[in-house]
Amino acid sequence: MSMYLPELHSPVHRFAHRTLDFRRQVALMAIINRTPDSFYDGGATFSLQAAVGASMRAVQDGADWLDIGGVPFSPGPALSWEEEAERVVPVIEAVRRRSDVIISADTFLPDVAAAAIAAGADVINDTTGLSHPELGRVVADAGVHLVLTHSLAAPRTTYPRPQYDDVVTDVADYLRRKAELARGLGIGADKLIIDPGHDLNKNTLHTLEITARFQEIAALGFPALAAVSNKDFIGETLNLPKHERVAGSLAAATMCIMNGARIVRMHNIPEANSAVRLLEAAMGWREPAYLKHNMGEANEPAHPLTAGKGTGGC
Repeated sequence: MSMYLPELHSPVHRFAHRTLDFRRQVALMAIINRTPDSFYDGGATFSLQAAVGASMRAVQDGADWLDIGGVPFSPGPALSWEEEAERVVPVIEAVRRRSDVIISADTFLPDVAAAAIAAGADVINDTTGLSHPELGRVVADAGVHLVLTHSLAAPRTTYPRPQYDDVVTDVADYLRRKAELARGLGIGADKLIIDPGHDLNKNTLHTLEITARFQEIAALGFPALAAVSNKDFIGETLNLPKHERVAGSLAAATMCIMNGARIVRMHNIPEANSAVRLLEAAMGWREPAYLKHNMGEANEPAHPLTAGKGTGGC
């Protein structure tokens, strides 16, 4: 299977501190949840110190991008914009002082978006597909990026037994319409990213279908994000709890990348970094870290850490 290379409206995306050429690289997005009840870590990064520490470890481990959120997608009571901003803004400010990493704020509220941008965020990651159109105007005025995600429910509400005529076709049509809405609000094609919303108002069969046919999402011409890490579709498919889903997450991310995803949103950054960089090297987009194996008149002795682990000639 060869890697699908989507034709992008704008292949090169410039952020405040970094530039990504999506013709030749895949961005690794780390997840930083400053919530007491986050999906994966159960609030382990709720304190400011823990959130900033996790952010900087992710950068050290190879993350190109940090996605910082103060409210989970899951149903629950509304949080005031002031309280949400109090959670995310200090993390963004602290990280920005320390790093040029790309930072997105995971929010659907215009006031939180404005505060996050003022603190140094490069991107607003809206998991509700512009449920508040004013958010689009905030993004346009600031000249930052916007992630448009497919979901059906009103923010933080349930959506039981979602139905689709064809989930991939329906999701692609939704994202096309939302991109047109964003463009109408003044956001350029070079500032838009799309996300089909794995598991968001979708059952496991829907999400597996999106993973297998991710090429149809990438074909819309905007850099496509795959947020697959440790999600329920992996747990239900493999019958595994959250903390045993790393291998399944890497498999799903790899499948999406091969089908055109150019950003992957992941929890386990060292492992995801290895997978992403190997794919980039196999595509000829980056050089291997070093070359010794079968490169000289005699094969190099095995490194002590790899001795006995298949470092011979085949």
